[in-house]
Amino acid sequence: MDCGDEYSHNSFDLHCLLNSFPGELEFKQIFSDIDEQIEQNAASIEHCIKEIQSEVNKQCPDVQLRTTTDCFELLDNYNPTKSPSIPHGDLIKFLKTLQDLLKNELNQEEMILDLLWDLSSHSSSSFPSMLSGASFHFLSRTSLHSVEDYSSMDVKSIWDNIRLHLRRFLVSKLQSHNEISNSQHKIWLKNQCIQQLLFLYPESEVIVKYQSIQNKLLAKLLQNCFPSYSRESNLDIMVHGYQSTMHKLYSMIKEDFNTLREILAPSSTVKFIKETYLDTVTEETAKFLENFCELQFQESAVRVIKTSKSSSRHRGAVHALVTPECPQKRRNFFLSLDKLKFLSQLIKSFLELEKNVEELLEEIFVSLRTPRNISGISDPSNQEVIIEKPRTNETRVLSEQLLPVKEATLLDFAWRSVFKEVSLPMAHCITTAIEDFSTKILQQEQNERSLAVTYAMNLVNVQQVWQDTHVPEEDQPKKIAKFCSDIMEKLDTMLPLALACRDDSFQEIRANFEEACCKVATAVLARLQERVKEFPSKAPLTNLHTLLSTAVYVFQHFTQYDNLMKENTKKPVFLVPVQRYQEFINTLQFQVTDYCVRVCATSILQDAESHHWDGYKAFYEGERCSFSLQMWHYFFCALHHDLWTILPPKLAQEIFTEVLEKSLGLLASRYARAHPSYKRTPQIRLDVTTILICTETMLWSVCTSVQKLLNPHEYIDDKIFKIHTHCNNLFTTLVILTSPLSELYQTFQHGLDDSASDSIKPFFKQPLHWFSCISHFYPSLLRAPSSGRLTAEGQLKLLLSQPGCNWNLLLETLLHHDGLLLRILLKSSKQASNTDNNLNQGSSLIESIFKVLYHCNFSPQIFGNVFVSYMEEEQLWDFLYNIPVSTFLESELEVIRCLRLALTDAVKDIVQQIIFMMSPGRNCETNLNKHSVPECLRESIPKEWNYIPKETKRKESSKGFTRLAVQAVSIVISKLPTVIACLPPPIKYFFSLSERKMSKNFVELKKASLLVWNLIVIICRIFEDGNTVELLTGASLDRWSKEKLGLICVCLESIMGKQTSGPNQMAQRVIQSIEQEKPNWIESQLLKARKLSTKCAFMTIEQSTALEEGDGALELTEQKINMMVLDICHKPGGSEYLRQIYHIMRLNEEYLKEQLFSMNGSKEKPLPIRPLKMTLRSVEDQPSAFNPFQVYKAFSENMLVQVSITKWNWNWSKLLPNYLGLDKMTFSVLLKNRWEMRKDERLEEEEKAMLEHLKQFCTIQNSSASDNTEEP
Repeated sequence: MDCGDEYSHNSFDLHCLLNSFPGELEFKQIFSDIDEQIEQNAASIEHCIKEIQSEVNKQCPDVQLRTTTDCFELLDNYNPTKSPSIPHGDLIKFLKTLQDLLKNELNQEEMILDLLWDLSSHSSSSFPSMLSGASFHFLSRTSLHSVEDYSSMDVKSIWDNIRLHLRRFLVSKLQSHNEISNSQHKIWLKNQCIQQLLFLYPESEVIVKYQSIQNKLLAKLLQNCFPSYSRESNLDIMVHGYQSTMHKLYSMIKEDFNTLREILAPSSTVKFIKETYLDTVTEETAKFLENFCELQFQESAVRVIKTSKSSSRHRGAVHALVTPECPQKRRNFFLSLDKLKFLSQLIKSFLELEKNVEELLEEIFVSLRTPRNISGISDPSNQEVIIEKPRTNETRVLSEQLLPVKEATLLDFAWRSVFKEVSLPMAHCITTAIEDFSTKILQQEQNERSLAVTYAMNLVNVQQVWQDTHVPEEDQPKKIAKFCSDIMEKLDTMLPLALACRDDSFQEIRANFEEACCKVATAVLARLQERVKEFPSKAPLTNLHTLLSTAVYVFQHFTQYDNLMKENTKKPVFLVPVQRYQEFINTLQFQVTDYCVRVCATSILQDAESHHWDGYKAFYEGERCSFSLQMWHYFFCALHHDLWTILPPKLAQEIFTEVLEKSLGLLASRYARAHPSYKRTPQIRLDVTTILICTETMLWSVCTSVQKLLNPHEYIDDKIFKIHTHCNNLFTTLVILTSPLSELYQTFQHGLDDSASDSIKPFFKQPLHWFSCISHFYPSLLRAPSSGRLTAEGQLKLLLSQPGCNWNLLLETLLHHDGLLLRILLKSSKQASNTDNNLNQGSSLIESIFKVLYHCNFSPQIFGNVFVSYMEEEQLWDFLYNIPVSTFLESELEVIRCLRLALTDAVKDIVQQIIFMMSPGRNCETNLNKHSVPECLRESIPKEWNYIPKETKRKESSKGFTRLAVQAVSIVISKLPTVIACLPPPIKYFFSLSERKMSKNFVELKKASLLVWNLIVIICRIFEDGNTVELLTGASLDRWSKEKLGLICVCLESIMGKQTSGPNQMAQRVIQSIEQEKPNWIESQLLKARKLSTKCAFMTIEQSTALEEGDGALELTEQKINMMVLDICHKPGGSEYLRQIYHIMRLNEEYLKEQLFSMNGSKEKPLPIRPLKMTLRSVEDQPSAFNPFQVYKAFSENMLVQVSITKWNWNWSKLLPNYLGLDKMTFSVLLKNRWEMRKDERLEEEEKAMLEHLKQFCTIQNSSASDNTEEP
């Protein structure tokens, strides 16, 4: 039979769909490709069966196979040991020739292995089975129990010598492969070696030998990295050594898993990993712990003798003096805190190794649908033992996958058993150790407090403890009390002792840990409550924020402990402490809010001098607002600083919003009751305007989205809506109380419009009415809702006003105004990358922007427009036309590198399939030129094996390679449309836009799109670069394969229309062969690929635009942004890319504002581009302490020019009609408080008449005009 590669065996890896967002056309193409490949595979199988039937009917006339069922039955009952009868002399001659070549000639092993494999594959005999005899270790074992047939003995003896020689050669190769650094290449080479050994020996013996090789390698690793314990050992260094060893051990396990998973049965793979690695490391740990326990026992015995008088201090740890006559099992000894931490870190390393190995083997359990043991540890007492026969053919693995698999495949990693001897001391000492260090830390905190001059608490920044924590970033505290951080940090080091509890040996440890943690939680809570009582008599307000943040930190810690330990107990462990901390947090949050509001009401806003409304002298000549309002603004700036730098972002915003809302309600109420004199009336107008301006600046900090800022009416129950209500009430007071009497009379002379309040909501009750009224005088980035969106400056201000990084708002800001901010960052990143100090940071910023926009499938035009403009400015079109593939180019541009990696990842599956097909041993043609069989050996081959010499095959090699090249080129062309369909829309849109810029300059683009052209170029460059091939596939190609891959590249370039130096006849034959078999198929595929690369991208944009123009555009936009953020964060490094862009934007806030302002201004020349600040953590970038002088400067110069406010020209004739729908009660109260209503004011007759008319309308009695005035 011919080699198997002439049959089509296509596959499609659906994992590429996870990186894209396919549209309708893409889905059609993908499913069409899958259907086509299924049909091709079915046709190939049918063709193969027909050839088997024909060959069997030809060689065995007595056996007639008429149906497919007959063929399958023959294959099931096929016995490979049956072989044609060979004369004894011919067989001896052939084997002796092999033996002589191996003894007398060098480097003949590969040739002989290829020959034996060729004989076994293409002759009618199964060569190794016919000559099987001795094993790896007992070469004469078979002969001892066999019939005394000396001729057979001679054959087996010679064959065993040949196998032994080949075995030594292969074992030596296998050992040398361990020195290879490239993991994929190492796996591929070892896989081939083991398959060759399995060709010569039974599976059980091959595994034993390979296990011996790996055991030696592992023993060397453990000897170098596993230090022995002594009294002088540095525990920190030892822990680091163990952790490093576990990581290397897992790398070895992963390599062998990937090496053996396609060769051995799943149960054999699991057994190999367990016996080779897990059992070995368990044994080494047992030896270490035995020595450790012996030394600790001796130290503990000496300590007890010396300190018997003071032993009561440690009676929880040492119960009795153990003498040498006592039993050695389960003996007790004392463990210090450092020793407990060391053992805990050691157990943590085992837990991580166990978890990683379980996840690695999960693929086997899922593929076989095997019921998993939840704990990952199989019980040896209940485990069935399966004894498998040596592997005799390649169908055994397949049959095991089809049959039900028993529980024997479960991983039995018994590392916990080696800790049994030390478990009792750990259980006894853990409680004492935790109580001791917590008491010591709390006492140290008390001592520092008593010696400190101030009551300010010692704070530390919070570090993320668990990488896989489910606590959102907006709920994570920023700063906490140092004493609490120290306690929880030490508790974290003890946690693995409790998490390891899965059998009786650790139950007591876990119970004692839980008990000690509850005591620590109670003690810390008591200390926090004690510190709360110091406020406000002794401690500042900042302490309350710190205590609240600390309580949240402890609460989250014990909640996380609960979640981790609940995996085994299935019930909450720290329910009571968690509930008590939650109650304390709620109480403390209310206390902080209530105190701030009371301070505003009773202290800050109590301003007798400023609020002396009866005064007949203007307050500072009407040129400044009240002192209390300036202090109110200072207070909120300080509160904002403390909350933003200490508390979790979400909690900080909640408190700040609530305090602002309640204080505005208080201000609205007070100014509504004010009854100023004529001279003090302008002060009311100035005060209210000041409040509104201050509120506008604080709104940016309390609104978490653009919609909350522009459309607060959609959040009726939200406090932001109440803030707008209070501002509208304040502005109503300003209008009715301070407007000229003539304007007021002109508007309300016919009374109030009662119908307005019954129909549509009055305009003055719209949330942003107050701002629209002052927007004519006060420039702000806050736009009215009619515009529907913010400016780029407004988006930037809203983003950077948040207490933390809001991912959704960040992405919305980056995509705003066609990626305007990203364009500025890209331009400035070039300047940054040109500096010596910031080269890496500048490059990584471009990569971060690329990776983020690459996954924004709902807005592909942003990616295209941003990077096309960047390519245009930098003149990079030549690089885009001919993207390099080599990863060793130091001068490669960052954008081109990102594009190269994206396209390389897209064609990786195609490359792997072609390389697999071209690899030595995978097809007939690749082996033709590898080794030449000597004449003497070829003549000694028995004729009964029907061996066809390679010279005969070599005559047809040209024809054979043509068939191989046709298949390779067909695979590339057939998969191009599907590869493009699976690419994200942004990359397709980018190449579509770029093609318009380049098609005039490059003739080749007329035949295929720029994207198709680059995919073909990338594939060809990969085939030409051996380093990239080895990096992607792990395969090391020989000279023949490289030459043929080069010819395939010529074929692909010819198809794309690229002009070469001269016509290549072989390439022309390949293309003609494809055209003859499928006329116009290549052009059809290229046309389909071009359509998918252009039309799909623009269809995505049209669909996105249509959705945004619909009625639900706002909601859909929020949903799409949220989906894109989730997609980005779930990609490797996605959240880090977003975080880096956010930090750089925050560091360069002023620079970005200047650039945006210059783009929107009337300046003809934009500001010059300067390098970005890229240092994320430097001293000057850390948030500084609150500076009231800086706040005063910003208040006076940037935010509020008080003199100009008094000169605002209010358009009363336009403002007052908006209040015709005001209810009578409100109008009456405010009218009563006007200065004209004061008893001692002198009015002209006309003013009296107008006032009398308004009084009659409001049914206000004259006596009410002399009521008491408002006191401050």
